[in-house]
Amino acid sequence: MTTTYRRWTLAARPSGLPRPTDVALGEVPIPTPAPGQVLVRVEYISLDPAMRGWMNDARSYVKPIAIGEVFRALAIGRVVASGHRAWAEGDVVSGMFGVQEYACLDGGELTRVDTSLAPAPTHLATLGMPGLTAYFGLLDIGKPEPGQTVVVSAAAGAVGSVVGQIAKLEGCRTVGIAGGEAKRAYLVDTLGYDAGIDYKAADVKAALREACPNGIDVYFDNVGGPILDAALANLARHARIVICGAVSQYNSAAVVGPSNYLALLVQRASMTGMVVFDYHARYGEALAEMAGWMKEGRLTSREDIAHGIETFPATLLRLFSGENFGKLVLQVA
Repeated sequence: MTTTYRRWTLAARPSGLPRPTDVALGEVPIPTPAPGQVLVRVEYISLDPAMRGWMNDARSYVKPIAIGEVFRALAIGRVVASGHRAWAEGDVVSGMFGVQEYACLDGGELTRVDTSLAPAPTHLATLGMPGLTAYFGLLDIGKPEPGQTVVVSAAAGAVGSVVGQIAKLEGCRTVGIAGGEAKRAYLVDTLGYDAGIDYKAADVKAALREACPNGIDVYFDNVGGPILDAALANLARHARIVICGAVSQYNSAAVVGPSNYLALLVQRASMTGMVVFDYHARYGEALAEMAGWMKEGRLTSREDIAHGIETFPATLLRLFSGENFGKLVLQVA
């Protein structure tokens, strides 16, 4: 019987792209849950661009990962031992389990996962934090109206792919920005975007002007940098910009802010940052609606699944090279 498990901890704070030596793979004994605790065998781990920010010793919406601490990550697993009355062996649950093979948490920190609605990895994608981020960021902050133009960066990614689909459900015209012809075609042919822009092959500012002749009403930003500036140069009057992420900046020593910010003044536009945790009390309503859309075939989910916990450092870097297609998930075994 297995008595130990593997886990990744933060070994050093990176400068630029994380290096293999910035994390360390260790092996420790499997704990026995105390009263009120639950032992979970981790099966699927969510890999997200925000993880890079958590490695920095800097002020953010959550505290940084401490040196020597298990690398923080949302994950899904199965209960193998329980000291909490709400959970039984075999239950499928999610929580902030970290990048490790087992996790022992207080029972109150777990959420039940209904795999009858969709496979477990989908609950880390469209029916998880990325989907919730897209739902609340677009609908609560972007406030799209039928007939308006919604532009999304990193549009083939975990969040962007859902934003575009919800915008279409709201009756909007959608334009997606992604890297590479395969992703551009995926936006249009599979996700239903009205237009796709390959930022690796096109002048994004000019391409947006052509794709959005009446300007951009809602811009959902996941990348920051020059693409954000290109969107600012093409705003419609009273546009709303949702700042969800800035993946192009996470590994930069000097973060580049928008140079076209005066477009906000000229177009009487707004730019608002969003963190999905602020909507925790409303997760249920959003997940119920999105699950309904998926059942009706009006909302799809795509997961890019890597295998083996030992591949974590290399798999994490795929987020910053644009290799992943859809939601990047690490299957532990």
